[in-house]
Amino acid sequence: MNKQSEMATLSRVLAKLSEKGFDNELVMNENGEMISETLGKKYGPEDLLVFKNFRFEGESNPDDNSIILMVEDKDGDIGYILDSYGFYSSHDGPEFDDFIKKIPTDEREFEELFEDD
Repeated sequence: MNKQSEMATLSRVLAKLSEKGFDNELVMNENGEMISETLGKKYGPEDLLVFKNFRFEGESNPDDNSIILMVEDKDGDIGYILDSYGFYSSHDGPEFDDFIKKIPTDEREFEELFEDD
């Protein structure tokens, strides 16, 4: 089994992020602002870069979908945005989707997550 196949579940990826010190979750607050409570920062889409994503589908329900977007800010801090999408979307209104669509992307390898300690 290769290391990437070991990352098959959402909970496993979140645990691995925490183990590696990348447990900085960015969330949209009630004012429609993307924030990191861990770092005390507020972001616009232009302040972030999506460099990796992990998609998950529920085994018993195809509407049970989620995604982790790995992001890096202009200061080099790494974090993630977690979203449920489809029927179980965790966001009301278009603000979150509009924000995400505006973040530039540059897909690259993220070997740090898969390396053993």
